[in-house]
Order: sequence, then structure tokens, then C-alpha cells
Amino acid sequence: MPPRVRFAPSPTGYLHVGGARTALFNWLHARQTGGAFILRIEDTDVERSSDEMVQGILDGMRWLGLDWDEGPEVGGPHAPYFQSQRLDRYRAIAHELLATGRAYRCFCSPDEITARRARVEAEQGGWKYDRACAALAEADIRARVDAGAPHAIRFLVPDGTTGFDDTVHGRIAFANADIEDFVVLRSDGHPTYHLSVVADDVDMEVTHVVRGDDHISNTPKHVLIFEALGRPVPAFAHVPLILGTDKKRLSKRHGATSVMEYARQGFLPEALFNFLALLGWSPGNDREIFDKGDLVEAFSLGGISGGNAVFNPEKLEWFNQQHIQRLPAEELARRIEPLLRERGRWRDGFDAGDRPWLLALIELLKPRAKRLHDFADETPYLFSSDRVFDAQAVAKHLHGEDARATLAALADALRSVDPFERTVLDAAVRAFAADRGLKVGAVVHPARVALTGRAVSPGLFEIMELLGRDRTLERLRSAPIT
Repeated sequence: MPPRVRFAPSPTGYLHVGGARTALFNWLHARQTGGAFILRIEDTDVERSSDEMVQGILDGMRWLGLDWDEGPEVGGPHAPYFQSQRLDRYRAIAHELLATGRAYRCFCSPDEITARRARVEAEQGGWKYDRACAALAEADIRARVDAGAPHAIRFLVPDGTTGFDDTVHGRIAFANADIEDFVVLRSDGHPTYHLSVVADDVDMEVTHVVRGDDHISNTPKHVLIFEALGRPVPAFAHVPLILGTDKKRLSKRHGATSVMEYARQGFLPEALFNFLALLGWSPGNDREIFDKGDLVEAFSLGGISGGNAVFNPEKLEWFNQQHIQRLPAEELARRIEPLLRERGRWRDGFDAGDRPWLLALIELLKPRAKRLHDFADETPYLFSSDRVFDAQAVAKHLHGEDARATLAALADALRSVDPFERTVLDAAVRAFAADRGLKVGAVVHPARVALTGRAVSPGLFEIMELLGRDRTLERLRSAPIT
């Protein structure tokens, strides 16, 4: 059958970068092989899970373009896709393990276990559950159950070793003597992660489990449960963790880690998708810029590296800049509209007669833009009649009567320029400087500050064209000369 993979986040937080990268690898494998990508929600931690977090995960997935074939809001043949709605199924599987002798009831209270652990560790070091309840007589067990004695269900780990072939790391094996009889069903009737994840993978016919390296130590327990249930063990691929530039595990201290926070900061989903795909995976060459279709074609689980990946914010900005430059101006206009509206810089004409002006502005800013915010924030002087003057720029370039006279004369010279377009304006300003015996910079720098309030801006002649004749001449004449 075609591969079936899953992404199973816990809604105890929003979709973070590490989870998004895991989801992305699963999605790419499904799309590359013609398989199915399943999204299920591991919400058995009732106190920490919330509908808001579930929605945040779905929003982050959709923003990145990671559509799912089965799961919340989509449905599928293996519903429900929320673990909180599958509790009866987990209890049934725990009792199936009991019936086949692969698990047993444990009546030890947490306090009893804590005391025994402390005693053993004080005397000889390492401790694992001592199987105190594994040898209870059936009559004793039945009497306790009938009396309502609280108890958990523990998996009975067999002798020997448990191994699996990892697509990333190769063969990995664990001595079963180092694995304690782990709890699969707690005394409150809720499953542990080990039971619920295997039960879901069995029921949803998952063939490949692609998840983070931090799950490697869990995998032998999961293999044991699959084998105890007589079900096929899926293939495993444990992907490297994502580290910050300080080589420590990525966390909030490294900046934004929520996918939607990157959206709010002006990153394109295409850029984050491309960037995350290359965190721990390589196409086998030096290529870096991919669209989704390219990545689907190039991806393979075998290309995942065993080493940890470093999240470099500057590299992400570079990817964002590259993908911004690949988008047509019309598409960028659609994406920056919410930002312009939020900043109060959108005008109704941008949907009609002023559309060419907006597209021209976008083309001007594209080569410099690193984030979508740059289109809304880098040239406020173009959207408004107000200019905020930089004091240093004014002191350096708008000083003395020579500056006043130069700008006034330039305004007079530009009054007759026709058409009022960048190439014609460029030639006119250069001719003006030559006629007055000035270097071009002695005209351009004061004019830039007069028009923008800043010493640095996109091309001056493009700025003039976007401002138009009337606003350009008015600003040249009203510049604050010191």
C-alpha cells in the first residue's frame, strides 16, 4: 500500500518550528510517494490542551501549505482524530495486552514506588520498577479489582533485545534489561503516550513514523507494543533536533519559534517552508532555493542528516528576500494589503486607478525588501504628505543658503520636465548639476533628504516619479534648511 504518515502534535502550545519541520518532512514524503498525510491531535493532557491551541496548530499548518488527507475538519476512514475521543479504544487495547499476558495490573501507589526507588537508589544506584505486582496470584488480583482498588496496567517487557532499522541512523538496538515494565494505562483510566501513539498508528495503518530524535528512547517500547499486538512495525526515521545559533535546543529565548509569529513578522510561507526543509535534509547538491513542487520532487527520507540542524535567523531572512523577489508585484500587493490597512496607508484607489502606482512602488522596493513589512514601513513618506526628518541628515545635507538656493533652483528646473519619469528626471538632474558646476552628489543628497527626510532611500529618481511633479516640487521648496 502507499505510505501512510502522520503528524501528531499536542495542543499544549502553538505550532512551533520543530513541530512544523517534522510535519513538513512527513508531508513531503507523502506527496513524493503518493501516500497519505494524517493529522491527529494528541490532546489527552486535558489540563494543558485547549481549543485555541488546536486552532493555532491548524492555522499554522494551513499557512505553511501543509494540507492533510485525514484529520480534523477533513475527516477520514479512521476518525476520530482527537485522542480525547478515543479513550475507550486505548482501554480496550490495554485489556487486550492483559488477556494475552503481555501486561499486568500494578496496584503499587505512587508513594510506595517513590519510597522503594529512594531506598534502592540510596543503596545501589539505578532503579527500575521491581515487578512487585507481576507475580500476584490471579485470585488476589481479582479480589483487589472487585474491591475497586486503584491500579495501573504495565507492559511486561520480555527478555532479549529490541531493535529497529532507522532510515536516518541505521540499526538501533536496546537491551530489554534496561527497559522497565512501563505503564500503558494509568490508574485514572487514561493511556500513557506509549499506548495511545501505538494504538493510533495501528488503527490508522501508519507505515512510516517520521519524528524527532528525542523519541528514539521511546521507540523500543513502541516496537514491543506493536509486536505484542501482532501488528506490523512501521518504518522509523528520527530527524535531528533544531538548535539555536548557540548550539542549544531551540526555544523562545532564540526569538520567535511559533510558526504564526513568523507570519506576523512578515515572513512568506514559501520562505519558511524552503528554509525548514533544508534544516536537517539535503537534496544532495548545493541548491538552496526551492518551491514546494521542487521539494516534493527532490525529497527522500534518505537525504535526512543525522546531525543536529542550526536555525539561523539571518539565513531565514535571506530565504525570505529571495522568495519575495520571485513573487509578481500583483501577488505581493495582495499579501501586503492587510499591512497597509493596519498602518492606515491603504487607499481605495489601490484597487482601481492607483493600482499601477502601488505596483511600481512594490517593484522599486522588491530588491531591498527582507520582509513584507518593508513594503509598508520603509517608505512612509510616499504614502503621506508628512515627512519625519532625520536630524543628522538635515544637519549634513540641508545646511546653509547654498542648499536652499540649490533646491529652489532644482524645483524650477524640474517644473518643465516632461514626462515626469525616472530616466528623464535622471538626465535633467545631471544636466542641472553640470550647468551649475556642481557634482551630482551635491544635488542628489540634499534632494533626497528634502523628499524623504532621510539620507538613505531607494533610487531618488524613482522616488520623484512616485511622488509626482507637484509633491516633488513642493517638498524641494519646503525643505527645512538649517
